[in-house]
Amino acid sequence: MRWINQIFALLFLIIFTGCEKKPDPLQEIQQHFEQGSFAEAGKIIDALETEVLADSIALDIEILKAKMERIQLDFSKTETEIKTELEPFYPELTEEQTRIWERSKSLEMRMINGERRYFKHAVRNLFRIDSTAGKIKNEKLGIQVDSLELFCLAHTEKLIQQTEYGENLLEHPAKFRIDYSITLRADVVPAGEIVKCWMPFPRESAPRQRNVQFISANSENYQIADNSNLQRSIYFEKTAVSGQPTVFEYSATFEIAPQYQQIQPSQIKPYNTSTALYREFTVERPPHLVFSAPIKTLTDSLVSGLNNPYEKAKAIFYWIDQHIPWASALEYSIIECIPEYVLENRHGDCGMKTLLFMSMARYAGIPCKWQSGWMLHPEEINLHDWCEIYYEGIGWVPVDQSFGLQNSENQKIKEFFLSGVDEYRWIVNDDFSTSFEPPKKYYRSEPIDFQRGELEWKGGNLYFNQWNYQLKLTYQLTSVDKKSIENFMF
Repeated sequence: MRWINQIFALLFLIIFTGCEKKPDPLQEIQQHFEQGSFAEAGKIIDALETEVLADSIALDIEILKAKMERIQLDFSKTETEIKTELEPFYPELTEEQTRIWERSKSLEMRMINGERRYFKHAVRNLFRIDSTAGKIKNEKLGIQVDSLELFCLAHTEKLIQQTEYGENLLEHPAKFRIDYSITLRADVVPAGEIVKCWMPFPRESAPRQRNVQFISANSENYQIADNSNLQRSIYFEKTAVSGQPTVFEYSATFEIAPQYQQIQPSQIKPYNTSTALYREFTVERPPHLVFSAPIKTLTDSLVSGLNNPYEKAKAIFYWIDQHIPWASALEYSIIECIPEYVLENRHGDCGMKTLLFMSMARYAGIPCKWQSGWMLHPEEINLHDWCEIYYEGIGWVPVDQSFGLQNSENQKIKEFFLSGVDEYRWIVNDDFSTSFEPPKKYYRSEPIDFQRGELEWKGGNLYFNQWNYQLKLTYQLTSVDKKSIENFMF
């Protein structure tokens, strides 16, 4: 009898052990990621290197691993380094004040592996986000004149005057030559391995950007994506050489015109909500165009009682301009939902503010689509994002939420970027998060926008800290400013 009991006990143990649910490694990694325990997450990932995983799980782990690496690059500063940067402005800085800034999201911090780590531009952003800190900085260093703001004020006034004289701005394009290069550092990829590179390439984007002409490349092995690709690229393959950087270069020209639409609300007709255009450009696109509870609540409060789409767009544009200051941004790939981040942190860069505007506009029933590339102003050359909204009876109208309201008592000049854009742009993207031609295998360095480029090899993605990009820009004669030819490097 005793032997029978022992056998039953053994069978029960085998059955119980067999039925016991094994921990889900992906779920464990996700939990450690959310808690900031990156070291623990890394141990689990390392232990899985010899495991055969389903493609979907392997991809999820690849993305989580990449995000942890990128977060640590962005949050690279210690508390001691932050205090040292702030000392000239706050010589008696207390821990209490630092914590106040952290809680208000003015000083961006994350707990990583049990340590306070700060965004690499946290101090610079503090002076932009916190008005009191900004005043202290201005008292110490003086108020700095924004040359780009002054340029845009004068230039947009000219554009408005031209339209009032009856000229069509679309008939007055500027011409630019771009010489773009990407340099992968020596020995990042083993010698003999193939490096794949996608570089931003100008789109033919009606009605503003046109006459795109490829000039040359430093390799015969390239492929220019068809213009139907809404994130257009020129693709290269090169073999890595020991001790030498891998350089990709091309040159092209294009023309781009300014556009300005002086809108009268009475011009706008009711939307036909059954059209393909309306359905496509008013829907959610997770994870970054989502009609979340905060988006709905805020938008409803702004557009309540407004029926005209232009008046709704204007209310949203004004609110973002007045409540969301521009600040240097985290890499988009480490943010789960950009508009939610902007509302929670009360700041954002051009793309972040644009995605917030788009989310709110779409929820309010206004068709809206993404556009981005570079800003090419004589006063500043940089990556830039904006969008377009559609008014029935008028068509697509550019909106630059980041350039926002200008400092002018003239209402038309003040609101220029609510229904206009200058010609100092390079349009690469007419959408976000789309596939490349040819497709990229590994998780992108920038999975949303595409302005700098993307690289990979058979061993994985090559992130921004492993290569450099450079734009040499040549301004051709413009009919608006009659500028002489100038060369700029970025």
